Amino acid sequence: MPKSILMLGGSPQQVVAIKTAKRLGYRTVLCDYLPDNPGQEVADVFYQKSTTDRDAILKIARKEQVEGILAYASDPASPIAAYVAEQLGLPTNPLWAVETVSQKHLFREHLKAHGFPHPRSLAFSTEDDLERVWDLLQGFDRPIMVKPTDSSGSKGVSIVRGFEEFTQAVEAAANISRNGTLIAEEYIERTYPHVIGGDIFVMDGEIRFWGLMDCMRDAAADLVPTGKMAPVGLSEKQARLVKELLQNLVTSLDIRFGELNVEVILGKDDIPYIIELGSRAGGNMIPVQLSDMSGIDLVAANVLCAMGEQPERIDFEQPQEAYATHVLHSLQSGTYKAVQIDDELMPHVYRQVLYAREGDRVEPFNGANRAIGIVFAKFDSAQQMRDNMGKINDSIHILLG
Repeated sequence: MPKSILMLGGSPQQVVAIKTAKRLGYRTVLCDYLPDNPGQEVADVFYQKSTTDRDAILKIARKEQVEGILAYASDPASPIAAYVAEQLGLPTNPLWAVETVSQKHLFREHLKAHGFPHPRSLAFSTEDDLERVWDLLQGFDRPIMVKPTDSSGSKGVSIVRGFEEFTQAVEAAANISRNGTLIAEEYIERTYPHVIGGDIFVMDGEIRFWGLMDCMRDAAADLVPTGKMAPVGLSEKQARLVKELLQNLVTSLDIRFGELNVEVILGKDDIPYIIELGSRAGGNMIPVQLSDMSGIDLVAANVLCAMGEQPERIDFEQPQEAYATHVLHSLQSGTYKAVQIDDELMPHVYRQVLYAREGDRVEPFNGANRAIGIVFAKFDSAQQMRDNMGKINDSIHILLG
């Protein structure tokens, strides 16, 4: 009988991991609380259980005698995967490290305690008196970011300058938060035009795969990422500073293996600030984009590491050609009809992944869960890529009924 792997999450973006595990010869056991998740059509065994119910997941893992567990591209499920793996003696990074990076207030405390650059911040409860919290923020530089501590993909994140905006931001963040803890922190003015994002891959405590990219955001969609461009446009010095900081952070957390999602901002004097470090592969199909660029199957590497196996090849620095993705989204609600791509961009598009089907309801984009799909494009040069992606909203149109 083949070895079994427990997969936490069967969303459209996670199906690729289930298919990859099956291709590698593993028996796949899937947990997802949604009754209509597409992963159940692919997995060998399906349980309709929440991936954040650690007791239920542990019980299933024991019952199915799994030899590995993977929370592919899922922040909420990552600590559960680490907990279950520790309980059963399966491959995992330390639970304390996974829990630290999964909650922004704990991550900020870790950065501070270990001397990493970090924005001034204040954690507070959704039950706290907001006037008192606002008084505590009076010494902070404006503007201020308000975030849930347990969300990803910029969901529930706002920029505020006054008390009225602050109360609205708290309400928006509280609606997203599961743990009821929010964080307010000083906004870091960027000296580099993009947030630096993407994924890195660690083996034996060393970052061996550098998938750093420039993050794109639609101004009308607030702070939500809408795509990635590679190669990253950092100078040699800037890239060195970012890489040194990330490796030092990985070491401080005793992370031994796996794919990690990163967000870094270059502030004044090119000081890099690590805004996020996700203990899982990035969403919006980042591992697929990076696999296209590098020729290394990162999805397979995730599965193999979860099963205690070594990927054959993982070392990578920068692509020779230019690659970009665009998250298909709408700023209006309506009924999805089709995607229209202009003739100038179409020759560069080599893959389209659509989550929505004709007739589906579409809501205004405010997070990755409202993405309609993803377009992958390849260009002859970085300049050609930047020229095209700079006008992407004029080149791709979502047709609604």
